[in-house]
Amino acid sequence: MNDNQLYELCKKYGRNALESRRKFIGLLPEVLRRRLYEKKRFSSIYEFAAKLAGVSHEQVDLALRLEKKFENKPVLRKALIEGEISINKLTRVAAIATEQNQKELFERTKTFSNRAIETFVRDVKNKNEDASSKPLFEAKSMHVHALKLDEDVENALVEMQEKGIDINEFLRNVLQKRKDEIEKLKEKIVAEQQAGKTTRYFQVKIKKLIRQEHGTKCSYPNCTKPAKALHHTQRFALINIHDPHFIAPLCEAHHEIAHKIDVQYAEISRRH
Repeated sequence: MNDNQLYELCKKYGRNALESRRKFIGLLPEVLRRRLYEKKRFSSIYEFAAKLAGVSHEQVDLALRLEKKFENKPVLRKALIEGEISINKLTRVAAIATEQNQKELFERTKTFSNRAIETFVRDVKNKNEDASSKPLFEAKSMHVHALKLDEDVENALVEMQEKGIDINEFLRNVLQKRKDEIEKLKEKIVAEQQAGKTTRYFQVKIKKLIRQEHGTKCSYPNCTKPAKALHHTQRFALINIHDPHFIAPLCEAHHEIAHKIDVQYAEISRRH
């Protein structure tokens, strides 16, 4: 057996172990109802879980709480009982789960990483509504931060205001000029791509333009994480150009969410 074969065998057994552990945890609510642990001479369900599968006291409590939490959410309850989804993932989505969104949360939770689930749940809580019922991404950033000015800039603006100059109008003009310049660059880039051959790779000038417009942070509302990827809010395969009007810089978690939601939507469309 070579190294690659050994590694593949380790991965296979590891996957099997994780799946078996999920399924074991899913049985615990029924074990408690039947008091099976007493019949088999264990002092508690915690000893039962620890000795048979190495499941911690905390995980037992989580499984029992989730089973009650999902009493009126059969899709998620089934996912717990049958070990389809890990208890850690189900714990994250429990806070936003409803009878109406349980099927969609099941699909999300199956495919999202823990990091993406955590981000998705936070987004839904921030909106106080089901985030999946609306478009996940817009073309431009909607961040709102506390304004921090360098001392020399602040002094210059104060001096202008003291002279009777409307600094709000001045700043509006500056911002509009910046917006117009960015729009001209976008139109130029689109025209160049339409006239020539476009590859799937982003040109350096497109990256610079997106950075000029959005800065260095994720463009999803209220996300302050660094942007790690450029995401097409309209599929590249449909328009065949990198239109900067429809490119958003995203953090790793929001990029994963965007792609997996898009894939799920495509699968649903094919089935119908």
